[in-house]
Amino acid sequence: MWRASVLTIFPEMFPGPLGMSLAGKALAAGVWSLDAIDIRSHALDKHRSVDDTPAGGGPGMVMKADVLARAVDAAAPPDDGRPRLLMSPRGVPLTQARVEELARGPGAVVLCGRFEGIDERVIELRHFEEVSLGDYVLSGGEIAAFALLDACVRLIPGVMGKEASGADESFSQGLLEYPQFTRPQLFEGHSIPEILSSGDHARIAAWRRAEAERLTRERRPDLWKAHLARSGPLKNAGPKG
Repeated sequence: MWRASVLTIFPEMFPGPLGMSLAGKALAAGVWSLDAIDIRSHALDKHRSVDDTPAGGGPGMVMKADVLARAVDAAAPPDDGRPRLLMSPRGVPLTQARVEELARGPGAVVLCGRFEGIDERVIELRHFEEVSLGDYVLSGGEIAAFALLDACVRLIPGVMGKEASGADESFSQGLLEYPQFTRPQLFEGHSIPEILSSGDHARIAAWRRAEAERLTRERRPDLWKAHLARSGPLKNAGPKG
């Protein structure tokens, strides 16, 4: 079973959207498990404090190392084996390749920060990998944790209806996904591309590949550059001179 442990000061937020749709059905079926740990339950003072003023001064509050360490140790002892992930805007950007790697593993321990951040010593001493969803800041790590866990869970064998349903998605081949269409054939004067109704699977595959390349080239020059580097130099099929 793929096991997720989420450390948060808002455990009531979970499973939230992870209890619905594909992830929710898989959770109910026991394909994966989710444990939301209340960080405040590991505070020792009567106010259940989890934060304090930042060393050196400055605005906001910082989550305390001792409280967080007790929560982490209770959720995942040293021999647990699951990767430890801290949702953080300063982390390494999450990619589909990393998601696939996580989905093949035993699960994940996810720490959701709040306030100005968490004491750096917890990150270092408890060996957390900082992961970012993008170059923006959220109120806390919970929303980012939902996204990460959903991305992983849907790739667990048996969660998606068809094994091939993820093969042509964006990023699966290093490209963005090609455009999708369905009935009605004509919508507000716009029809489905004729080639998709041709029944010629080779031509359809070629069209989809060309569209995926076009969208990637136009919208994500970074991905397109990486794609070209992997594919090698393109051959010029046209006449020279």
